[in-house]
Amino acid sequence: MKKHFKAVLCLVLALLLTLSFAGCAKVNYISSSAMRAVDEVKSGEWKTKNVQEIGSEDVIQIDELTPGTYGGVEFNNLDDVISFYKAAYDKTKAKTAQYTDENGTVQEWYAFAGSQEIIASDILIDGQSNAVINKLIPQLMDSLYKPSIAGLQPSMNQDPLLDVDENNESLLTLRATADDLLAANVTDNNDGTVTLKMQPKRVEMSHVGLDSQGKIFTSLNDIGAVYDAVEAFTWASGTTEENVKVTYKDGVAEVTIDVASGEIVSATYNMRAYAAVQHANLAVVHDKSATVTVDYIVKFPCDQAFYDKVNVHPV
Repeated sequence: MKKHFKAVLCLVLALLLTLSFAGCAKVNYISSSAMRAVDEVKSGEWKTKNVQEIGSEDVIQIDELTPGTYGGVEFNNLDDVISFYKAAYDKTKAKTAQYTDENGTVQEWYAFAGSQEIIASDILIDGQSNAVINKLIPQLMDSLYKPSIAGLQPSMNQDPLLDVDENNESLLTLRATADDLLAANVTDNNDGTVTLKMQPKRVEMSHVGLDSQGKIFTSLNDIGAVYDAVEAFTWASGTTEENVKVTYKDGVAEVTIDVASGEIVSATYNMRAYAAVQHANLAVVHDKSATVTVDYIVKFPCDQAFYDKVNVHPV
């Protein structure tokens, strides 16, 4: 894709939180009702509250592994789960195929492609919700976010040659280990496939390929740099590092693998990030706080409807 996921999602987060503070020309263009929400914020109808801290606990969201044999494969611990996943991941991600992109150009991209979706929810300004802003968000997302097909997560580009982390190291092979998992389980589907569910450990400010969340999901990298790049933002107190937080937890990867071929046949990656900004100044609004929950969902394989939506097609 022309703009990789990190840049897109960072932009979406920044704009969502900017919207929460003061509105913008883009929002006014989309809906004049947004200004009513802005007026409520500026008028003080909402009493300022401290942004609630994201719980520090890392709560398991899936069943834990019951040791045993699934699909003829023995899984006794998390090492067995991640080793089986890594073998399938590396084998599947090694395959490429030709596509025609939206300009009609033939590209050599990952053969196993997925569809992308971003969902923003639970937007709070100074600890409280605003119905107008919540209704406006889907329109804003549609106008800002241009999805494309994706490679197996974590992936920064569907072109294997461009799929690298922030240190320019390749993401072609899985880096995750058992130590990166909070929990995992296996299900025998009785059709020659097994399904793995994996929940990585909680991480603050995740970086793709470099930590527990970033080894399973395509995380945000340095969201704080987005705010530093927006000249209109200043801080009533503190620094960007102190005022911009992104907590990754509760996300789950569900991957189905054909035991005979050793390849992934379907998967859903649901990364969840809780973003919070406090003590922000923007235009006439001062010392405001906001939070947003973002789910980044990538489903494999990509269906025909999504290919048609993004105007990209296998040759």
